[in-house]
Amino acid sequence: MICVIRHGQTDMNKEGRLQGRNGLPLNKEGFRQAEYLKYKLSQIPFDYVFSSPQERAIQTAEIAAGKKALIDPRLDVYDLGEADGLLKSEVEMDGVLPDVRIYKGLEETACFMERIFSFMTELKKEYGKNEKNILISGHRCTTGAMGSYFTEGARDENILKHSSNNGDFRLFSF
Repeated sequence: MICVIRHGQTDMNKEGRLQGRNGLPLNKEGFRQAEYLKYKLSQIPFDYVFSSPQERAIQTAEIAAGKKALIDPRLDVYDLGEADGLLKSEVEMDGVLPDVRIYKGLEETACFMERIFSFMTELKKEYGKNEKNILISGHRCTTGAMGSYFTEGARDENILKHSSNNGDFRLFSF
């Protein structure tokens, strides 16, 4: 079983800002959400816990699972470049993402999807035939990409279509 969680709330989430690699740790509500995840998932003994390298994702993973997370850089948040930290209401969007013609340094969506799918494919190869419980902690974009991996069975580059809210989770299996 794969449990994909989105990190708890941070002050940037609360303020309505785009939060990428310059994000913040959990705020009081974020810690409460992580504790609630721990309660909701308490009946699942996790064999492995993986997380994005972002502090907010690590904090959420370790609180929810009650064990140390293995960090994988492929689970890092989508790089928002110059749009990182801006108020969502002020950002020029191109669909669900900031407009690449306006903001420099945005990660290419295809590259983002490739690294998430690469992680998931490796995980499936390593643990797909075993009855292991795996928790993966990430972000709105990573939970969306993983949801696409399981829901669509193919690359769906709308990285937010299958995403989770702060402090929420979804269960999948290979």
